[in-house]
Amino acid sequence: MIIDIHTHIFTDSLAPRAKQALLESAHGEYTPLHDMTQASLLEYMDKANVDLSVVQPIVTKRHQFEKINEWAISLTSDRLISFAGMWPHTDDWKEQIDTIANMGFKGIKYHCEYQGFVIDEPKMFPIYDYAFNKGLIILFHAGYDPAFKAPFRSDPKKFAKIADELKGGIIIAAHLGGCRQWDLVAENYAGRSNIYIDTSMGLEYYPHETFLEIVNAIGADHVLFGSDSPWTDAAEEIRILKTLPLTDDQKDLILSGNAKRLLGL
Repeated sequence: MIIDIHTHIFTDSLAPRAKQALLESAHGEYTPLHDMTQASLLEYMDKANVDLSVVQPIVTKRHQFEKINEWAISLTSDRLISFAGMWPHTDDWKEQIDTIANMGFKGIKYHCEYQGFVIDEPKMFPIYDYAFNKGLIILFHAGYDPAFKAPFRSDPKKFAKIADELKGGIIIAAHLGGCRQWDLVAENYAGRSNIYIDTSMGLEYYPHETFLEIVNAIGADHVLFGSDSPWTDAAEEIRILKTLPLTDDQKDLILSGNAKRLLGL
C-alpha cells in the first residue's frame, strides 16, 4: 500500500484560477502534473499506484473556514481523506478547532507563509496545544517557498522548540522537515518523538545522501511519503525511494506504515 500524506486540490470551479495564481506566484519554478481537481488527482494516483491521498487545504481568510472544510470532509472515500484548514488570526480559534474535531478530521494543515504567522510566535502555542488535546495532527509547510522571500517563517529550530514545549501532539514538518534547510533537520529532530517529516519536494530536489542521513538520524518510523501533488511526480518519487539503500521494512514504513498508524487506518 502507498499513502501520499501531502496533496493539494480545489473545487472544480476554483481549480483553474488557483492553479494559475500558484504558477504565477511560484515564478514558474514548478510544473503541475494534473489540473488540481479531485478527478485529476484520482487519475494521477492510478498512474502512480498510490492507494490513498491526504488532501491539505489552506485557509487564507477567516470567511473561507466553513466552506472549505465542508468541501474537504465531503472528499472522504476509500481513496481520499482530507485534513482541515483553519485561520489562526482570530479569537474564535477554539470554536474552529472544536468544529474540526467534531466533523471527524484527523488533522489540520498550516502554511505559515500564506497565512502570515511565525510558527513559534507565542500566540500560536495555545492553539497548537488545544488542537493536540483534541487528538488532531498538525501538518506544517516547512522552510522555503518560491512565492515568498527569506527569512522564512519556519525552520527546524522553531519546530524543535514547539515539540519541546508541547509534548502531547504530533507535528508533521513537510518538505523533509524544512525545504532547503535540510542541514538543520537531523540535529533538531533526532530524539524528538513527536516530530515527523514528509518527503514532499522531494527526492528529485534534495541529495539522496541527505535524505538517507536524515532517515538514519530520526528513524524511518518518523518519515512519511508525500508528493505535494501536483507539484512533484509521485511515481518518480516512489521509484527513487524504492532504489535507495533502505531495508524493505523501512520503505514500507515510509510508503504507508507510518501514515496508517498516525491516521488510525
